[in-house]
Amino acid sequence: MKVTLWGTRGSLATPGPEMARYGGNTSCVGVRGPEGTVLVLDAGTGIRRLAATLDASVRHIDILLTHLHMDHIQGLGFFSPLYRAGVEVGIWGPASSKLSLRDRLMRYLSPPLFPVSLRELPCTLTLHEVPCDDVDIGEFRVSSALVCHPGPTVGYRIADARGSVLTYLPDHEPALGTSAFPSLSRAWTSGGSLAAGADLLIHDGQYGAHEYPGHVGWGHSSLRQTLDFATLSEVKHLVPFHHDPGHTDTDIDRLMEEAIGEARPAYRVTPGVEGATFEI
Repeated sequence: MKVTLWGTRGSLATPGPEMARYGGNTSCVGVRGPEGTVLVLDAGTGIRRLAATLDASVRHIDILLTHLHMDHIQGLGFFSPLYRAGVEVGIWGPASSKLSLRDRLMRYLSPPLFPVSLRELPCTLTLHEVPCDDVDIGEFRVSSALVCHPGPTVGYRIADARGSVLTYLPDHEPALGTSAFPSLSRAWTSGGSLAAGADLLIHDGQYGAHEYPGHVGWGHSSLRQTLDFATLSEVKHLVPFHHDPGHTDTDIDRLMEEAIGEARPAYRVTPGVEGATFEI
């Protein structure tokens, strides 16, 4: 499968007028299979760049939302395939204890927040609530599970026919509530079953170690916790993601170097940069 980062919630604070190297769009990742299956992981502002790469011949797209915080759905109404008759779009995402996925999405995709409502979209739209049993989407087998983050939030595990695995946990705080992390067993750690043995793990890495104590319970991880989680999960390649937009490129470089130097991981680590592509 081919995985492309279109929005990393990257650095917006830069010392000069140049474009931030890590990027400034909010969370969105594209996944394509060799047989043509297209998955979109979250619908942040990066989804507009992803849409520009889709050929007009693509007639089916599935959007997998981890949760409905604004930075993860901000680009949904601007996703051009939604406005094409004859295109089938599946949106997968969590309901709440009181509202269905449709009702939750309609709070954004309706006036006065947005001029077009869900029922007015010309595409053929199907909504699916997660977490649910493992499902086949085209050539991919997709697993979902609730993870530790405020509000209903899921992570995804995506496997292809060759057994290659991508795990996507962009907003995740597996260390919450325990001083023993990461010594807990994988089975008892939030997201552990989703990430186990993954070839590529895209994971929240918002804070430096000195910043995390002031943000406990916010639903995000320090970079060291991200590396420890990847070690616990025995992944092959880690991509720290969901950078703090208040960090400059220099800040992120420094925090990455410090965390990697302390953890000394046995796997590959590639900081998430907008536009980066991975083949697994």
